[in-house]
Amino acid sequence: MNNFILDHEALIRFAFFFGGLTLMAIWEMFSPRRVLTVSKKARWFSNLGIVFIDSLALRLLLPITAVALAMLIEKRGWGILHTIQLPYWTAVAIAVIALDFVIYLQHAMFHFIPGFWRLHRVHHTDLDFDVTTGIRFHPLEIFLSMGIKMAAITLLGASALAVLIFEVLLNATSMFNHGNVRLPFGLDQRLRLLVVTPEMHRVHHSVVIKEYNSNFGFNLPWWDRLLGTYRDQPAAGHEGMVIGLAPFRDQNRLNLIRQLLLPFSDRAGR
Repeated sequence: MNNFILDHEALIRFAFFFGGLTLMAIWEMFSPRRVLTVSKKARWFSNLGIVFIDSLALRLLLPITAVALAMLIEKRGWGILHTIQLPYWTAVAIAVIALDFVIYLQHAMFHFIPGFWRLHRVHHTDLDFDVTTGIRFHPLEIFLSMGIKMAAITLLGASALAVLIFEVLLNATSMFNHGNVRLPFGLDQRLRLLVVTPEMHRVHHSVVIKEYNSNFGFNLPWWDRLLGTYRDQPAAGHEGMVIGLAPFRDQNRLNLIRQLLLPFSDRAGR
């Protein structure tokens, strides 16, 4: 199993990424939730460009992937899950859920620690909200996130399969919950008990500070409810809310190069 995962990891992840991006783009085309306010062509070029840079940088600069690290840990018996006897699939489920909680905590940390916020605000400066917003992250944030994830994998002793499932789910749900798609109210209310929906996560991209400092979950919605960061709806409603950050409203200053330089701008946008 582990050899198959290692040999086909890149293909599996790309297939889910491309398939998810395509499906969400088609859904957005036929059932949009909001009218986009700026050029979709320019935004998509920047957002897809930054994810290409992120992927290339990780491939060239990191000596090991998260899945390969999990395999190494498994061979050496490191981590909490290797010290207790659990059925294999139970251990996989626990690892996936625990890693999702780590990502929730990391997301909140990137909002409230000023140095990290400088990186994360690249994600929030998108003036519209669609599937490509879910992959718009500064390369330095991606590296920091990967470091935190690898530390959590080592501490937990997560298996290679658990890590692969988690990364595929995180990528897929990030594109789903950033989708500019319309869901019936009743269906959304039921779905958000199990997964973060676009209606739930869109609140997190409001220009209103108390709203963008809420709904930190990417995959599972439980952590926001348990820890008091859940906000059901934006004050202005989903069609009336303004997307983005107040200090960054000029789309011409938010192109790909400006996104890469944004963390080093004097305007902290705190």
